Amino acid sequence: MANTYPAFDISPVPTPAPDAEAPELFHGLYGMPMFVTLPTADLAASVDFWTRGLGFFDLFTVPNQITHLRRWAFQDVLLVPGERPAAAAAQTVSFSCVLSQIDQIAADCERLTPGCTTGPRRMPWNSIELEVRTPENVRVIMTAAHPYDATGPEAEFLRSIGIATDGR
Repeated sequence: MANTYPAFDISPVPTPAPDAEAPELFHGLYGMPMFVTLPTADLAASVDFWTRGLGFFDLFTVPNQITHLRRWAFQDVLLVPGERPAAAAAQTVSFSCVLSQIDQIAADCERLTPGCTTGPRRMPWNSIELEVRTPENVRVIMTAAHPYDATGPEAEFLRSIGIATDGR
């Protein structure tokens, strides 16, 4: 087993609970430890989908060059002019949300682009996940941690692969 330790205090993701509240959208500037850059044939349409469907906001835009979108801290997306791939890649990009957001995100995305969502579905690693196909043909996974049940199948799965948890 790797040398791991709890470090939940550096994450904006709240403790999983049915009534967990999402953190505020984060407007601060920082050195981005991770971001995704996505080419789009239509910057305006992509910004509209990501903001009205997935809950991001436009942190800043340089017209016809780049739009920097964000949700929570460390959830950054850069949209740049380019061609839309004909097929979606096998890779996905995942963003945390809270359980109460999953159904609304699905409804908002479906309203904008009917047929673009799959799920939500419960995963063995203790999350509920919604897959969204964006206008850029990117497979986005919105993932919400489910409350931890030390006697449930997800806890048994985590123990079976050597992950001890503190219930978060």
